[in-house]
Amino acid sequence: MRILYSHRIQSRDGQSVHVEDLVAAFRAAGHEVLVVGPSFYESTGFGAETTWVARLRAALPGAIGELAELAYNIPAWWRLRQAAAGFNPDFIYERYNLFYLAGMWLARERKIPFLVEVNSPLAEERIAHGGLKLHGLARLAERAVWRAATRVFAVTKVLGARITAVGVDPANLVITPNGINLDRFAPRPPTTDRRAVLGFIGFVRPWHGIEPVITALAESPDKFDFVIAGEGPARPILESMVASAGLADHVSFAGLVARDAVPGFLAGIDIALQPRAVDYASPLKLFEYMAAGCAIVAPDQPNLREILVDGETALLFEPENWAALWACIARLAADPALRARLGQAARAEVISRDYTWAGNARRVIASLPS
Repeated sequence: MRILYSHRIQSRDGQSVHVEDLVAAFRAAGHEVLVVGPSFYESTGFGAETTWVARLRAALPGAIGELAELAYNIPAWWRLRQAAAGFNPDFIYERYNLFYLAGMWLARERKIPFLVEVNSPLAEERIAHGGLKLHGLARLAERAVWRAATRVFAVTKVLGARITAVGVDPANLVITPNGINLDRFAPRPPTTDRRAVLGFIGFVRPWHGIEPVITALAESPDKFDFVIAGEGPARPILESMVASAGLADHVSFAGLVARDAVPGFLAGIDIALQPRAVDYASPLKLFEYMAAGCAIVAPDQPNLREILVDGETALLFEPENWAALWACIARLAADPALRARLGQAARAEVISRDYTWAGNARRVIASLPS
């Protein structure tokens, strides 16, 4: 099939991993894919945002910037239209973005299926955390895109409930968690007697909950090695905490780990941390941890219970209960056999439930109306 993949991503981060790996999976399955997005996206390095776009956002007053996002639909629609004229797609697949209407317009114009992947309720997110001004307009645009979609692919059931609550037909909703390329992750060798190594990978932001882990490590009589991979605004704060607590010999910062190096990094991690998670998210790192056979510690909340089972594929703790989080870490650090069992079961779960980009590509094609 010919797939026109539409997006409005401006930064190369976890979002770009989703786009590029799913596109590769479509192509590996024999489909033709034409990707159409902002021209400056391709020139942006991994882990970075397009500089001039970030500056423009900062310079424009909130409402003006949001109207500029809407105005972007005109050139975006024209680019999509020109691409579709030569490509003649069977359907449009779009990674949803707030105020982005171009794919919906083109699907209506060409009378072809319009498939939308939703990773988060962006109007809600930006109202809560992004200083969004045009609340009503944002919600109206969001509902319009979701309701117009032939199929909506939500990454969790929790998010799916939010989507159907605004009028999307449940028959048009498909739950597709994020995934990985399993071939990149070798099975973990039999456990050794080495001292447990804690690890976290991802963009380091204040809400990720790494600070309580450092505090607990400083207070614990048992000092484990803790490796933090990633860059972000919280890193200077964490580095200051480590220095103040005298943990420089135990906590290290690996910086930004290239995508191809992630499996090698995780091979050196015994206990993989997800201290916090947004309540509707499908965190990419969880699937990487699972594929790498790490023993996982994560919050016990509905969206993560869609993927993990406490005591079987992870140890789950009451969200925000940092003593409980540390108790899980200490338990795993003292029990290599438990670490091995949880890690092996987590990897087996990835395989049995097909948490892969290839699996997601198959589910997308299977969902198309006959």
